[in-house]
Amino acid sequence: MKTTGAKATGLVIAAVLTVAASSNWNTTIVKTDRAYQVGNEAAEVTLTEFVSYTCPHCATFTKQGEAPLQLAYIGPGKLKLEVRSIIRNNVDLAATMLVQCGDESNFLKNHTMFMARQDRWLNIARNATGAQQDAWSNNTPTARRNIASALGFYEMMETRGYARTDANQCLNDQSKVATLIDNTEADYAEFGIRGTPSFAIDGETLDGIHGWQALEPELNSRF
Repeated sequence: MKTTGAKATGLVIAAVLTVAASSNWNTTIVKTDRAYQVGNEAAEVTLTEFVSYTCPHCATFTKQGEAPLQLAYIGPGKLKLEVRSIIRNNVDLAATMLVQCGDESNFLKNHTMFMARQDRWLNIARNATGAQQDAWSNNTPTARRNIASALGFYEMMETRGYARTDANQCLNDQSKVATLIDNTEADYAEFGIRGTPSFAIDGETLDGIHGWQALEPELNSRF
C-alpha cells in the first residue's frame, strides 16, 4: 500500500523521535560555539554533519540516515554527532534560527521536524511572488518574520510548544545572525565544504560523500 506524503512525513517524525527517546545518548545535546553536539562526549568517533534547511538532499539524509545513526551509533555511545548549519539564503537563515530556538534540548526534534516537513514549506518558498522575494531579501527581523508567516513556520513551532512571541524573539536576534554567518564562513574555510549535506569524521572531510548510503560504510570502517 502506498503511503501518502502527509502520512509518510508523520511516520518519519514518529520513528526518529521514538528511537531518540529509547536511546540514552540520543538525549544528550550540547551547544558548542559552532555546532550542536549529540551523544557521548567520550565517543571514539565524531561525525560532523554540514546541513542546510533549504537543501532537499539534506532532508533526504535526515529521512534515510537519522534513525539508523541514532539507533546503531549514537545511542550506544559509539559515535558523537555534530550538526553544523550552512546558511545559503534568508529562508535558510530563518529556518535555522527557529531550529536553534530555545533550550538546546529542543534542537534535535526541531531539526527533524523542519527536515521532515521540508517538501511542503520549501515548495511554497519556490513559488513565492516577486514581491515576497523582495520582502524576504533584506537581512532584517521583519524579513524573517515575513518568511516564517508565509511558509507556515509559526504553526510548525506551535506544535513544538513555542508561542509566536517565542519564535519572534529568536527571529529578531541579530547577534545570532552574525554568529551563524560567521560559522558558515569558518566551516567553508576549515573543511572546504562545497555542498550540503557534507560530512567529516574526526575532523577530516569526506570527499564525494553526500548521503546515507555512501556514509554508512565509512562509519562502519571506523569500528
